[in-house]
Amino acid sequence: MKYASALLAAGLFASSAAATLSPIVTYGNAFFDSKTGDRFYIRGVDYQPPNEAGETIDPLADSDVCGRDIPVLEALGINTIRVYNVDNSADHSDCMKQLDDAGIYLVLDVSTADQAISREYPEYSYNEVLLQHVFATVDAFSDYTNVLAFFAGNEVINSVNNTNAATIVKAVIRDMREYISKQASRTIPVGYSAADVSENRYQMAHYLNCGSDAGARADFFAFNDYSWCGDSSYTVSGYNEKVANFANYSIPLFFSEYGCNLVQPRTFTEVESIYSEKMLSVFSGGMVYEYSEDTNNYGLVSVNYDNSSVTERSDYTYLQAEYKKTANPSGNGTFSADNDISDCPAYVKGSWEANNTLPALPSKASSYMTAGAGTPLGSDGPSNQWTPDETTVDTSALYTATSTAEAESTADGSATATASATETMWVVPSLAVLVSFLMAGAVGF
Repeated sequence: MKYASALLAAGLFASSAAATLSPIVTYGNAFFDSKTGDRFYIRGVDYQPPNEAGETIDPLADSDVCGRDIPVLEALGINTIRVYNVDNSADHSDCMKQLDDAGIYLVLDVSTADQAISREYPEYSYNEVLLQHVFATVDAFSDYTNVLAFFAGNEVINSVNNTNAATIVKAVIRDMREYISKQASRTIPVGYSAADVSENRYQMAHYLNCGSDAGARADFFAFNDYSWCGDSSYTVSGYNEKVANFANYSIPLFFSEYGCNLVQPRTFTEVESIYSEKMLSVFSGGMVYEYSEDTNNYGLVSVNYDNSSVTERSDYTYLQAEYKKTANPSGNGTFSADNDISDCPAYVKGSWEANNTLPALPSKASSYMTAGAGTPLGSDGPSNQWTPDETTVDTSALYTATSTAEAESTADGSATATASATETMWVVPSLAVLVSFLMAGAVGF
C-alpha cells in the first residue's frame, strides 16, 4: 500500500527534480520514499575499494572507479551503498549521478582518520576542527537527493570501557541535525553505526533515542552484526532476540554491516529473514560487508587493477541470487508510527558512563550555523585529534576558510540560512500534524 496522500498532506513530499531518486525520509520506525510514499528497505553493500597499493581512497571522486563498479553493484540488485571515507574538497558530481542513474542511494560516514571522535580523548576531539570538517562534508553532499543519510560516527564505542565517548557522539548528532536544518536545502537523516559489542549496543541505541531535547536524538540507529554464520536460522543466529529487544524502538533500525565469513563461501541465507515480515516490523534491511576483496576475506568481487575490471566471487553470486528471490513484503511491513522514545540508560561505573547532559557547541564553531562551514579542507585539513598534553594547535587554514565564508555571506546581503529556507524542498512535520491527518481517515497505516 502506498502512503502518498498522507505524506503529501504532512509536507513530506519532495518537489519534482531532474534526479531519478527522491529523498528518503523517516517516519516512526521506518524509512519512506518522499515522492511515492512507499516504505523504503535498505538493500545494500558497504563500499570502500582501495587503490592498487591498498591505500584508502575516495571512491566517489574517481569517475573511472565508479564506472567500473556501479554497473556491478546495480546488477547485484542493491539500492544503497555505504561509503566510510571521502575527501570533502573533491568533485563527486559524476559518481553521484552514476549512482542516481543506477537507482542507488548513499549512506555516508562523515569522519576520516584525521577528523573523527577519539575513543581515548573524546571530549578533546569535540572541537571546531571536527565540526568544520563534518559540516563541510554535509555541504558537499546535501544537494544530492540520493544521499539517504549520514553516519555521525562508526564504532566509536568498540569495547566495554569507552562508553563515555557516547556523550560526544550524541553531541555531534545534535550539531549535525541543527546545521542541516539551517544550511541544507532539505532534511537528511543523521544516525550512528554501532560496533558488534553486545555488552553496550542496546544501551547505545536507547541513549541516542532518549531525552527531552528532540534535536539531540538520532534519526535512526544502525549496528554491525555478524551473528548469522553459514546455514544458520532466525533463532540460532539470535535475530529473533534482536527483534524482541527492539520491538518498541521508535526510530528506524538496520544492519550497517552483516555477512559473517567464518563459513565460506557465504551463501547469505539471512537475506530471506532480514526482508521478512517477522523482522521488518522492527528492521529496515541492511548492508553486506563488503564490496571488494582484501586481506580480511569479505569481498564480493576481486579488483583487477591491470585492466580496471572486477571478477565476481562466489559470494557475489550467492548474494545476487538471494536478493533476486527475496521480495520485500507488500504494504508497510507492519511498521510502528507511535512508539515512545527510549528511557535513558542509567549511569553505571565501568559499564555505561555516558552523560545525559551534552556539552555545548564549541564557541569557535558557532559561526558555522549562520555563515556555513566555509571551504572544505579535504585531506589537507588539520586533525581534530587533540590531547590533554597539547597546548597549541595550528588551525590557521580552518579559520581562513571560515572567514572567507563569513565575508561571502555578508557580501550577499543575506544569511545562508535564509537562502536555505527559501529553497527547502520539503519539511518534516510534527507528529501531531501527521497523526491528526491519519485519524481523519485519509489513509490507514
